[in-house]
Amino acid sequence: MGSKRKRRALVGFLAGVVVAILLAPFSGLLLVDSMQSGVAHAQSAGSGQAEGSAESGVNPRSNFWRAVREGQGGYSAVSGQETNVLINAGGENWRAIRNGPVATYGSWLMAGVAVALLLLFLFRGQVKIEGGRSGLTLLRWNVFERVLHWYVAILFVILMISGLSLLYGRVALIPVIGKDAFAAYAGLCKTLHNYLGPFFAAGLVLMLLVWLKDNIVRAHDLQWFAKGGGIIGKGHPSAGKCNGGEKAWYWLLVVVGLAMVASGLVLDFPQYGQDRGQMQLAHVIHAASSLVVCAFFLGHLYIGTIGTEGALEGMVNGRVDEQWAKQHHDLWFEELREEGVTGERIPSRYDRAPRPRSTSVIGDST
Repeated sequence: MGSKRKRRALVGFLAGVVVAILLAPFSGLLLVDSMQSGVAHAQSAGSGQAEGSAESGVNPRSNFWRAVREGQGGYSAVSGQETNVLINAGGENWRAIRNGPVATYGSWLMAGVAVALLLLFLFRGQVKIEGGRSGLTLLRWNVFERVLHWYVAILFVILMISGLSLLYGRVALIPVIGKDAFAAYAGLCKTLHNYLGPFFAAGLVLMLLVWLKDNIVRAHDLQWFAKGGGIIGKGHPSAGKCNGGEKAWYWLLVVVGLAMVASGLVLDFPQYGQDRGQMQLAHVIHAASSLVVCAFFLGHLYIGTIGTEGALEGMVNGRVDEQWAKQHHDLWFEELREEGVTGERIPSRYDRAPRPRSTSVIGDST
């Protein structure tokens, strides 16, 4: 596939993702009619019983529901932990934490990161390749690494959309699409979230293991942070194959991302002895850690796409321009040069005219 076709395919894919995000909540409208007919049927079936209770003037179930709200146990033919308790009083505490500090501070964090990135782009603009492209490219990520990255990334985006929809849907989506449509959409989100979560977990763990060797923190990474990663001011700090920012993202995934995954698996597989209190705690951890990962994902997405010229190419076709490598990952560039790795001149859309394919030792652009 030529570079122009690759570019069109990438633009089409990103546009499709944006359209899918915007239209996904409206998928609930397709199921509204069937839901409404089912509710109407259930209401008509139970109307006779409601009339009989109204005639007596006393609700015979009031004492029963009072006991249920207090968390008292009853009889259940279903075996399992706490199956005889219909309502757990601790659920109200969980709901207050989930809808209170977790949802509130999480939204502030994501909004703050989004605003900061917008201001950075408006005032700093895209970080260009200094001196222009050399035309020689280096292999940065192999096929397996790229497939693994996009596998995890696509699943993460789906889980992020579905998770945020479930957390903020009552406030953000019900006023737009209505309660019935949101109920149908929320059911779809819950199903996708529950079934895709374990596949994402497996991919994330594998990805962290594959890239561990490239993300060991070195002394030059601290200097990278001290100089703002080259975004602020002139010049660019030294970096290996992964710079300080990439390593920070990696170790955030190791700590916060694995907490997100572990707590999600606790919620996904409740048949291993978790009680409701443990499930509620796991849910709070899952929601809070997910919001942190989502916020920093925005920064990762920005820097890897519109924030830095030439960065996305490495994860699309695996190769980066030599001049980009010198500027952003000079220590890695020098390592390749010492190993005698050659850069390839491959015609691309950045060339003014097609050039014959040739090779050159790194550092020799003649």
